[in-house]
Amino acid sequence: MKEYISFRRPDGTPSFGRIEGDTVHDLGGQGAAAYMRDALEQGLGGLSQTAVFPRSNIVLLPVIPNPGKILCVGLNYATHVKETGREQKEHPAIFTRWADTLIAAGDPLVRPRESVRFDYEGELAVIIRKGGRRISREQAFDHIAGYSIFNDASARDWQRHNIQFTPGKNFPGTGSLGPSLIPAGEIADIGSQRVQTRLNGELVQDQPVSDMIWNIAIIVEYCSTFTELRPGDVIATGTPGGVGDKRTPPLYMKSGDVVEVSVGAIGTLFNPVVDER
Repeated sequence: MKEYISFRRPDGTPSFGRIEGDTVHDLGGQGAAAYMRDALEQGLGGLSQTAVFPRSNIVLLPVIPNPGKILCVGLNYATHVKETGREQKEHPAIFTRWADTLIAAGDPLVRPRESVRFDYEGELAVIIRKGGRRISREQAFDHIAGYSIFNDASARDWQRHNIQFTPGKNFPGTGSLGPSLIPAGEIADIGSQRVQTRLNGELVQDQPVSDMIWNIAIIVEYCSTFTELRPGDVIATGTPGGVGDKRTPPLYMKSGDVVEVSVGAIGTLFNPVVDER
């Protein structure tokens, strides 16, 4: 299975490439900063390598470190709608994240000093390959580069200051994206992949992608109607039921915890948790 990552080269410049075992094949321009989003429409599979590095010599970045947009779908699994006590609406709930909240696989999720209700949200992430407006659901998959994994870690206390989610979703170091991009063509049945979250080894979320209320094609159609999607944009497709905030007693993340989000063949996103200093 082809697997693409973004990373810092040994000299510190950002790039992207294909990973095979312990070897990273650099696909960026030699000696200059390079970003995956700029190559997505052209196609990653046709790029030639410009360098090869041992995996141990690079530093992983969020799989798309500089997306123009991060669009997040809320309340997209019936189990999560039920546990929140909300009503299922006619259209998807969409909110946004900022790119500067992102961290890579292995980096620590940072619990803000202002929050005592720091929660996990495991999700499938969709990466846009080709931009457009008013993309029909029939054409949606022509615009998708591939899939990754997202942990939409949330400061629930700040999320619920008012009816808008934005404050609780945009503290620095709270959005983990990675570890890699798996091309859409490598996943024969995206609906059968299970979104599973484990906190300190305990399975706390587990549901197939097919349980989404609004599937990927509908989400792409809906989002591209109100905004132009561009290569490298990220759509986080929503979290299943089982969030810590709705458990009895609540289960919040704290310093020293380890959270893992797996989405079937797409892989596992691993992050420790630390307190903000």
